Amino acid sequence: MASFERPARLLMVNQFAINLGFYMLMPYLADHLSHGLGLAAWTVGLVLGVRNLSQQGMFLLGGTLADRYGCKPMILIGCTLRTIAFALLAVADTLPALLLASALTGLAGALFNPAVRAYLAADAGEERRVEAFATFNVFYQAGILIGPLAGLALLTWDFGAVCTVAALIFAALALLQARALPARPPADRSAEPAWRAVAADWRTIAANRPFLLFTAAMTGSYVLGFQVYLALPLRARELFGERAGSVTGAVFAVSALAALSGQLKLTAWAKRTLPGPRAIAYGLVLMSAAFTLVVPGPYAGTLGLTVGVLALLLCATLLAWGGALLYPFEMDTVVRLSSDRLIATYYGAYNTVSGIAISVGNLAVGALFDTGVRWLPWAALAGTGLVCASLVARLHRAGHLAPAPVPVTG
Repeated sequence: MASFERPARLLMVNQFAINLGFYMLMPYLADHLSHGLGLAAWTVGLVLGVRNLSQQGMFLLGGTLADRYGCKPMILIGCTLRTIAFALLAVADTLPALLLASALTGLAGALFNPAVRAYLAADAGEERRVEAFATFNVFYQAGILIGPLAGLALLTWDFGAVCTVAALIFAALALLQARALPARPPADRSAEPAWRAVAADWRTIAANRPFLLFTAAMTGSYVLGFQVYLALPLRARELFGERAGSVTGAVFAVSALAALSGQLKLTAWAKRTLPGPRAIAYGLVLMSAAFTLVVPGPYAGTLGLTVGVLALLLCATLLAWGGALLYPFEMDTVVRLSSDRLIATYYGAYNTVSGIAISVGNLAVGALFDTGVRWLPWAALAGTGLVCASLVARLHRAGHLAPAPVPVTG
């Protein structure tokens, strides 16, 4: 971390604090809504769904705004909006207020996520971009690990205390970055009307065939990575019933610790020995292999349950290592495919497609579990990883991941 310039270091700390504040609160929101406020299950789903929709659906717009008006303003606005949203969650007890807070929470993420990554990519430069994103991911995962623990400690008071502390974290972030993060004027601001410039930018992305192909090939990695929150908890429930909570918590912790411990070593090894696209493909293969460890079927006795838990923990570990291996090279590839232009918009488009893929993938995985064929979800997930790895390798062999600059369409 110390080898990077001050803006990059600040963005890494920023991402840790963002995840600390977010994961301090969000894992316990559904319980607060259902038990604390007594809302119906469909209402809880609506509030959580609005948060996801407002974030995933607005990523492209957030990236576009960052490229047009600068990354720093979007980061500051995003942190400010999340401060307001979390403060509102501390006191909201009506559905309209909860929906507003949920929508603001998602919109905040859509504004600062592409901006942070675009700023980091530009500040690190081509030579150090991979290392910058690897270090960035260590801070990212540390926030995911510590956030729920901090939130659990604050819940000994009440949920309002969790919301208040999370809001204060984002308020402090906004103030810190307003003072310490250098402003970087957008390089591609056009003099033509905003709507026409934005339309031209979006047409440029739509015409960038290598980027579109890479984005499509990588959707499976996001579906696989999300299974720490879906398939593995469902498997824990199959094994332990109502006692599955502690196993699920252990899975989350092991996943974050594996990413923290392996990220920099995996990145250093891959950079020495592999071209970036091949490192991405290897990471996908590793994620695919993770699901072959979960042998379906009931386990009898203490030994059987122990084997089941170990399989889940090993699966989470391989998923984390696979994601850690591919992530820095994935982010670097997005920048290279953008020809170092409209980077935030490209990240926004990429995140929007990834969010849609997660939603569709989760519906498919849930449907596979509902079939009652125990091996089917795990085989499908393993197959998804292999298909995505082969697509990335094919794009690399065809030269699509090192394209010539894409012409701007008018």
